[in-house]
Amino acid sequence: MPIAQHTEVRGTPSGTIVCFTCRGNFVITRSIRHLEIILNITARTASFPVPSHQRQDTVFAWAYDILEQAIRERAFPGASIAITHRGQLVALKGFGQFTYEEAAPTVTTGSIFDLASVSKVLATTTMAAVLYERGLLDLDAPVIAIVPEFARNEPRCRQVTFRMLLAHSSGLPAYEKLFMKAPSRDELLSAAFGVRLVSDPGTKAEYSDIGFIILGVALERIADEALDIFCQREIFGPLGMIHTTFNPAVELRNLIPPTVDDWTFRNRIIQGEVQDENTSAMGGVAGHAGVFSTAEDVATFAHAMLNGGLPILRPETLAIFTKREETPLGSSRALGWDTPSSPSQSGKYFSAKSFGHLGYTGTSLWIDPDRLLSVTLLTNRTWPDCKNQTVKEIRPRFHNAVVEALEANR
Repeated sequence: MPIAQHTEVRGTPSGTIVCFTCRGNFVITRSIRHLEIILNITARTASFPVPSHQRQDTVFAWAYDILEQAIRERAFPGASIAITHRGQLVALKGFGQFTYEEAAPTVTTGSIFDLASVSKVLATTTMAAVLYERGLLDLDAPVIAIVPEFARNEPRCRQVTFRMLLAHSSGLPAYEKLFMKAPSRDELLSAAFGVRLVSDPGTKAEYSDIGFIILGVALERIADEALDIFCQREIFGPLGMIHTTFNPAVELRNLIPPTVDDWTFRNRIIQGEVQDENTSAMGGVAGHAGVFSTAEDVATFAHAMLNGGLPILRPETLAIFTKREETPLGSSRALGWDTPSSPSQSGKYFSAKSFGHLGYTGTSLWIDPDRLLSVTLLTNRTWPDCKNQTVKEIRPRFHNAVVEALEANR
């Protein structure tokens, strides 16, 4: 399998492989096979946003002040942001530190964050779109056609379609602590298949991690391949997202801010492993969470979405997945993605055609095709104990300040 042009591969004395690319990035991996998966970008060439952030401190001074004040007020210890606009990477910057300790490492543009539920769009939703585009996924087919175990304890589950799972209208509850009774992947999946619906399918929109756990399993069965391997080859690799992965290598942990001081479940500081306990019980790979990435990699993904999904999706496929669903009435959900509601975490300026997603750890991605704009905001607001929710106030203010800055500098 060919490796990208202008890529240098070196072996280290320990046998670890370090790959330096023409973009000045690197990836540490443990095998040639993994490296090939990550860098399989020659067949479908990705385009990258053109770096143009020399004046970012001046242009986005007010937006950056919002983040710096949030850090001073301990809304989160650190943040990394990336903004693309009209094909250019107009902002890329790190703020704060890994934790609130004075000696904690500084967050940089190379810091890798636990994306939490932003994984739902970068990985699972995009995998579903790829399979749909290839004619392998029927959005209106019943889930039990692929996952018959899903109807084990609940007859209404027979009515649930893949569209409903993607649009969060399946009737499944938002969240359950399955990990408390199911400490392994197989046990947790068995518990997820047995979760009873809280409403009739298709009648109510309720955001559901459980639905995406089941969706992830179904997509793996359709593809006959694990979710993480599929996503590396079909999404992250073609887009050159070399810092994006499930289960980051141990060697990368010093680049990853910790998310929680967990002395109730895993009895350790969680750094470089997924914060979400259900995903942890599943081995770090699940349909609802588990992806780690940098702000620049997420911005590269967003750039592809602003390019109509190319080179990983066709524009007509992306349009189907990012259009707000008409049912249930009043839902803001598209397929996998969310769209601006009122009020919205995207702020007050993102257009009706915008789409995005949030993550529990304090991450977010919002994309506005009308403005040709994407904003990636990654934080570890869950440090040390997940209690602080202030990011919900900061995020829309930051988005508003970004748009106002761009308007003022047209």
